[in-house]
Amino acid sequence: MSSLVCTLTLLLIGVLVPIPYVSLGPGPTFDTLGSVDGVPVVKVDGEPTYPTTGQLRMTTVSVNDDITLFGALGRWVSGRYALAPREEYFRPGETEEEIDEQNTKLFQDSQSNAEVAALRYLKYPMKVIAQQITAGAPADKVLVPGDQLLTVNGKTIVTAADVRASLAGTTPGQSVTITYKRDGQEKTATLTLGKASDHGAEDRPEGFIGLGPIERPDVPFTTTISLQNVGGPSAGLIFALAIVDRLTPGDLGANATIAGTGEIDIEGRVGRIGGIPFKMVAAREAGATTFLVPADNCAEAKDNAPAGLRLVKVEDLGGAVRALEDLKAGRDAPGC
Repeated sequence: MSSLVCTLTLLLIGVLVPIPYVSLGPGPTFDTLGSVDGVPVVKVDGEPTYPTTGQLRMTTVSVNDDITLFGALGRWVSGRYALAPREEYFRPGETEEEIDEQNTKLFQDSQSNAEVAALRYLKYPMKVIAQQITAGAPADKVLVPGDQLLTVNGKTIVTAADVRASLAGTTPGQSVTITYKRDGQEKTATLTLGKASDHGAEDRPEGFIGLGPIERPDVPFTTTISLQNVGGPSAGLIFALAIVDRLTPGDLGANATIAGTGEIDIEGRVGRIGGIPFKMVAAREAGATTFLVPADNCAEAKDNAPAGLRLVKVEDLGGAVRALEDLKAGRDAPGC
């Protein structure tokens, strides 16, 4: 009788009690040139766009929490999933809501970076705006988030890096003039530079204004990316390609199903991401024949690529566009 009780207890534990692991597997894919629930994933309003025939599919990884011992064993035996310690994905004390907020923020940043990278690649003009203002810093009470920065200390601001560069050689206590635009009106103000360490920033020899600049397209049209319940930064490359494809003649996909992944910055550089074996499986199951791989993921991708999936190495947005154009024309493209 006692052995039966022990056996039943172990069975109940295996079925009901969660273990401190998560399972990772292929997640859903989305055609960024298509629609989800009738809403275009990538939409451009106010600028001529061009028809497309192929697919540019972003890929995801499914992360399943609250799995039991038996559930974990079943997933592991299937060969389709992997297990990882829960603390690698959920920090102690973090709530599910906090994690969702972080992933949503990363996803929103990827959309913003994709838009800037795509329009920069297409030679649209850019502007630099104040994204954040440090409370109590010299810029506080003068600038507000969204102000367009025109000049700082007599230097024309073309890129976000120009703001810091314009202060080279200055010292705390020195006065500088800043010209900015708000609501279409150009304004000028004089600021007395502060000391960075007095405002919680890393100490530096030059004077401190206290604003976080960011580059944004200076265009009379809007680009909207609509996709719900997806998080993380790794869709940036595919979003950028979809914007380029919408705004240029020709057709990057050319009736083919292209998938890929990769974080992108505003300069168009493509960065390494996680979970690429699962993303490739999801892409192949969605009908993709070509997969765009960040250069730093090439070794892992090559070791895990499903049959029938061509891997194309990508270092930046321009290289990704050229690779797709080469494939469409029957030319070789850089592989992993």
